[in-house]
Amino acid sequence: MSKVAFITGGTKGIGKQIALTLAKEGYDIAVNYRIANKDLEDTKTKIEENDVKYLAVQGDVSNYEDCEKCVKKIIENYGKIDVLVNNAGITKDSLLLRMKKEDFKEVVDVNLNGTFNVTKNVIPFMMKAHSGRIINISSVVGISGNAGQTNYSASKAGIIGFTKSLAKEVASRNILVNSVAPGFIETNMTDLLKDEIKENIVKQIPLKRIGKVEDVANVVKFLASDDSTYITGQIINVDGGMLI
Repeated sequence: MSKVAFITGGTKGIGKQIALTLAKEGYDIAVNYRIANKDLEDTKTKIEENDVKYLAVQGDVSNYEDCEKCVKKIIENYGKIDVLVNNAGITKDSLLLRMKKEDFKEVVDVNLNGTFNVTKNVIPFMMKAHSGRIINISSVVGISGNAGQTNYSASKAGIIGFTKSLAKEVASRNILVNSVAPGFIETNMTDLLKDEIKENIVKQIPLKRIGKVEDVANVVKFLASDDSTYITGQIINVDGGMLI
């Protein structure tokens, strides 16, 4: 019987690549999306090329009831969730002096509260199965901080604390909880940055290149696999050495 992976925000960027990578490994895939987008059909087509099942469920991770409905639908269709990847996230960057309180709240609601909302609804099924993998996508700025990102950095730091605490709570049920902290990764969002800004960022990276979505997805693949059975509560930076 195929394993089932649920990736939040799994139709774009890093989340989409994680879904495709796990599909190639034979996982049946479920993704959630908040608003229908042009990548939805493309994701479906590429995943189903791997002869696996695919399910897309609509819902806002910052809304607890939406998460409840999403998980219920996945369980109705697949009967289980073996791997949860909490990837959904947003940014609303601004210096704190100018940041609107709504922008701080929304980023924390999606990134951190969303991780709680989804995990809270998935964890009972993993506990019952005495098995599971939870992989939370944080960020290096959750460790280092970054000017203009107090909201984003706070949310991603919160995910790190959430990861470590939950790992201790559920280890006895053979549920492993880890976090991946990407650095500067090439996505549609980073494509909008000016070349000068990108060049300055690359200068701070020992490997002298911007990361690819595949770099993150491959670490998630490892943490989801049977090769990682003695790893839990860890934060793995995928940053080209940026935080050395």
